[in-house]
Amino acid sequence: MSTQTPLLVMTEIWKKATDDKKKFAALLIDLSKAFDCISHDLLIAKLEAYGFEKEALGLIASYLTNRKQRTKIGNDFSTWHDINDGVPQGSILGPLLFNIYMRDMFYFLGEENVLNYADDTTPFASGDSWEQVGDVLAQKAAIIFEWLKNNQMKGNAEKSELIANNTSKEIFITIQNEKIFNGNSGKILGIVFDNSLTFETHINIICKKASQKISALARVASYMSIEKRRNLMNAFFRSQFNYCSLVWMFHVRKLEKKINYLHERCLRIVYSDFTSTFEELLIRDGAIKHHHKNIQKLSIELFKCKNNMSDLTNEIFVHDNNIKKTRQTPYFRSREINSVFNGEELLSFLGPKIWEQVPDKIRELVDISTFKEEIKHWKPTSCPCRNCRTFIDGVGFL
Repeated sequence: MSTQTPLLVMTEIWKKATDDKKKFAALLIDLSKAFDCISHDLLIAKLEAYGFEKEALGLIASYLTNRKQRTKIGNDFSTWHDINDGVPQGSILGPLLFNIYMRDMFYFLGEENVLNYADDTTPFASGDSWEQVGDVLAQKAAIIFEWLKNNQMKGNAEKSELIANNTSKEIFITIQNEKIFNGNSGKILGIVFDNSLTFETHINIICKKASQKISALARVASYMSIEKRRNLMNAFFRSQFNYCSLVWMFHVRKLEKKINYLHERCLRIVYSDFTSTFEELLIRDGAIKHHHKNIQKLSIELFKCKNNMSDLTNEIFVHDNNIKKTRQTPYFRSREINSVFNGEELLSFLGPKIWEQVPDKIRELVDISTFKEEIKHWKPTSCPCRNCRTFIDGVGFL
């Protein structure tokens, strides 16, 4: 699982709550130097409780203890200091040990909705009233902060954030005598969420970064071959739009135009072509628009769900195993929606419709590697989202 999977599930619950005219809020809990606070003795005790044998525990203890650190400024070094807590960062084993250390927190939280990835912990809740949502979040937060204290970690209530599907500044919850008020936006696992899930702030940020990369490429393009320019475009421009793109892919048309404009500008610099159309540049590059690329990625997630390769996305995409499937029978069932504006942005509504656009010969594949290779060559032509549908003034989307 990547960071995208839990973000997709939380975003879907958020959108469902808004479509159902319910209240939704998420609490972004701040931890102080989480990886540096892990107690070695407590970690070893937890590993023993999980079934590690004596020899394995001795190996892990040896890996963690007798480490030292110092600081270098210029050519000067500080004295060496012992590292008595924390897991080594920059290693493969460090994050794994951290996850094991955090695992038992969820025994106390039960089945409640909590987005957790490494040291990022975000409980969220939906309900019929703000009082109900606030009570649930306050209860979850109390459990989390108590667990952190008992496990020698520090949660910062004063630095934690609250974000709800409402712009009112009067919404708040109280944690450790700190009132945390509703904010306009908050960053969760590197994605900036706003109250209405437009992702406008997030997309503007990555567009600004992409524009800076294009400007840098323009300054050196004349000294490079086309192949090297393409490599730089893939490494520094396209990569800006790849992270968790399924979370924010259904945005307003204005932002889609902005992304396409930057893509076109980058292609013109790479190929020194300032006369061809955007479509002609895409053909020359063997590429497709970023939105169409996201549709391909979404199709891969649907394939995983169809073939029982993903536990979390099964909570989003619904299929009925009791129905005998034929070529004409839709495999996934679109969720019923209550409103056009909020409901049509749901993955559970759009996903099944997009899956039906995938050619039969690709949908019927069973090997994921083959599916990923084949889906690259499929260009969506009739995506049902608002970015792709025709809009006529006075009529609406067709």
